[in-house]
Amino acid sequence: MSSYPLQRPPLELSDADSVIDALMAGTRANMEAACRRGSIDSIDAPGKLIATGDLHDNPVAFAKLVRLANMTLNEAGLEQAAPTGELCHLTLHEIIHSDRLVNGMDMSYRALVRVADLKARFPEHVHVLLGNHELAQYTNAGVLKDGVRCVDVFNDAVEFTFGDDAPRVDEACKAFIRSLPIALEIHTPRGTILCAHSVPAAAGIARFDTQIIRRDLHDDDYIPRTGSAYLMTWGRGYDEQSLEDLVERWGVYMFILGHEKAEDGVKFVQPNAIILASDHERGTYLPIDLSDPPTPANAVSRVKWLAQVV
Repeated sequence: MSSYPLQRPPLELSDADSVIDALMAGTRANMEAACRRGSIDSIDAPGKLIATGDLHDNPVAFAKLVRLANMTLNEAGLEQAAPTGELCHLTLHEIIHSDRLVNGMDMSYRALVRVADLKARFPEHVHVLLGNHELAQYTNAGVLKDGVRCVDVFNDAVEFTFGDDAPRVDEACKAFIRSLPIALEIHTPRGTILCAHSVPAAAGIARFDTQIIRRDLHDDDYIPRTGSAYLMTWGRGYDEQSLEDLVERWGVYMFILGHEKAEDGVKFVQPNAIILASDHERGTYLPIDLSDPPTPANAVSRVKWLAQVV
């Protein structure tokens, strides 16, 4: 087995060639990692997991999560030094589209590049899951956040930073997004856990292909409002009945999700969905010993606040 982290050149976040190299290295890692199974990543106990919610280019939260996973980071980017402890598995999703604009531009392409670089360094432990905002960026779909056209201000930042090289950077961003798995499936002694950005809304379950996690992703899956990747990443309003339906079809006992608003950093949806948010001052994460994972009922009590991480 390769030793980790795999060696990578330092990141230059304003240099098109450096950014493209990191994005394409992350793309290859997404597709070629031994944990990849069709549209999902799949891992087995034993081990430890740091499960997270939406990130939305929160650099402080990202740095803390990387440290919690025993990976390494400094202000210039990821270090070449070996990890200081046992590597944890780490989920990351909803990476882009910050609410902190710079002269009206969203610089969160940098977060996407950092995450791609992290995946390239730790391909079997970093699990970057497709979120609805990444999907919107990939399809150039209109998405508003607090009155801001997220895709447009992201594109403005790429064009401002890279000029004539912006189309190449945009293509690399989209290649990385297209390579993302839809979920992480974890096999534990208690049963199977599914980490994903979301699951389909109750109203959309009839149009959703539940076999999406058992096959490769197709171009049709990304089509707004009808594709199964769209229905899954944009899903809100799922209920006990729709969750039980997915439990029966997918054989999971607990979902760890994001996407839904969780002002206190965590929310529980009966009977078995834990919703996390990692992008605000009450942001959270859920550490899990995969040899002894919690039940859905007691998982909420194990959630920890990022503000308490020094």
